[in-house]
Amino acid sequence: MELWHNRILVLDFGSQYTQLIARRIREAEVYSQILPCTVPLATILAYRPQGIVLSGGPSSVYEKKAPTVQKELFDQGIPILGICYGMQLVTHLSGGEVARSKHREFGRADLMIDDPGGLFRGIGGDGATTVWMSHGDRIERMPPGFRSIAHTDNSPIAAMKREDATRRIYCLQFHPEVAHTPEGATLLRNFVYDICGCKPTWTMRSYADSAVEDIRRQVGTSRVICALSGGVDSSVAAALTHRAIGDQLTCIFVDNGLLRTGERDQVQKTFASQLHLDLRILDRTKPFLAALKNVTDPERKRKIIGRLFIKSFEAESKKLKNIKYLVQGTLYPDVIESVSFKGPSATIKTHHNVGGLPARMRLKLIEPLRELFKDEVRVLGKELGLPDEIIWRQPFPGPGLAIRILGSVTKERLMILRGAETIVDQEIRSAGLYREIWQAFAVLLPIRTVGVMGDQRTYEHVVAIRAVTSLDGMTADWAKIPNEVLGRMSNRIINEVKGVNRVVYDISSKPPSTIEWE
Repeated sequence: MELWHNRILVLDFGSQYTQLIARRIREAEVYSQILPCTVPLATILAYRPQGIVLSGGPSSVYEKKAPTVQKELFDQGIPILGICYGMQLVTHLSGGEVARSKHREFGRADLMIDDPGGLFRGIGGDGATTVWMSHGDRIERMPPGFRSIAHTDNSPIAAMKREDATRRIYCLQFHPEVAHTPEGATLLRNFVYDICGCKPTWTMRSYADSAVEDIRRQVGTSRVICALSGGVDSSVAAALTHRAIGDQLTCIFVDNGLLRTGERDQVQKTFASQLHLDLRILDRTKPFLAALKNVTDPERKRKIIGRLFIKSFEAESKKLKNIKYLVQGTLYPDVIESVSFKGPSATIKTHHNVGGLPARMRLKLIEPLRELFKDEVRVLGKELGLPDEIIWRQPFPGPGLAIRILGSVTKERLMILRGAETIVDQEIRSAGLYREIWQAFAVLLPIRTVGVMGDQRTYEHVVAIRAVTSLDGMTADWAKIPNEVLGRMSNRIINEVKGVNRVVYDISSKPPSTIEWE
């Protein structure tokens, strides 16, 4: 993707909120990009940012190996906003003093605004506002040239600034990016609009137009393939690429027999019939189920499914000529993970079915979503005309229903699970909870229990219902589904799905549990 003129860089010092800073700025329709704080000054300047945000972080600036930046960054005339650790680092490098606070400040605090203009324009009508604090250090002495612009009872310098010909630096001890700072979004808009001079040009329409141009320039007349899973990421990536190059794109959908009810038909209807993509559907149910026979270990299941997927995809792609590119639905959080200050991953974790293909097939990658968060991908999907059934589809694991069946995978057990999953999905949608819940699904347990049906003893399967709320899937809490909705699910599963006589509800959070059971 080409450089965006209005760009705010967020330098990451290991904060749990770094991605949230970038998201809040993007919500103001200004493009933001995260870089590790370890990048050289020359790299930062090469991006030509309109402004720079220094994130929070778990370290203390006076520690020997505390993360830092080159002091010359402050002399470039680029507006800088230091948040929490970022504020303390500016103080430390600019000649001020940071020390351990006698009274740590965590949670909500009342911020008294001493300078109501600039950064605080339109905030705190009565001279005060609520903010979210999370720090154990404090500013004991401001650097030369700085002045305090806000305070709390525990932090005499809760915000400060320096404005002169060469330095426009603003610092906050609190976190404006979190929802617990109600007017934080306004503050960030003041920074990017008024102080940095950015314009609201980051829209999904502008992103789509720019991405289309980039794909056309990258591909030329070559052919492109895409492994289409039916999930929102691969679907939007395919639709965007198709808008750019049309019939040069071929999508391959592998039906491994482990899909949800109607998934194959939905993909065929949307992409072949409505969007008129060159879609090849491979029915590989028999070889997948044969390979999974009597396999109970979840990691073995994953490896078998991954290997067979690659084999199926490779075999079909070899039938095509002049294929030089592979489309993947890599998202921005995946990219961030690989360069995070907290430690780069050996590889970006593969959320897509095509994991492992680029190295084996020696294809060049097209990753048109690599600058987007999941919610932005959904907005882009709407812009591209994808139906809500695709855009708002809840996450589905690459190995499919195989890891929602605890124990061996058989046709009979798949039939039971599909029936239960369909009912869970229908009831969640009927209750108007589908978009509130991150994932809701059924799990078939490897046990049977005694029951009574029609005055007769039964000994049948147990289904667990799992539903969680989450922002990004990294942490999750069990969804507080109304009892009457859970009751309808249970009654319908037991009455409509042959072979089930008991339903349980999973009320564990992540951590310590995972969202999926396997």
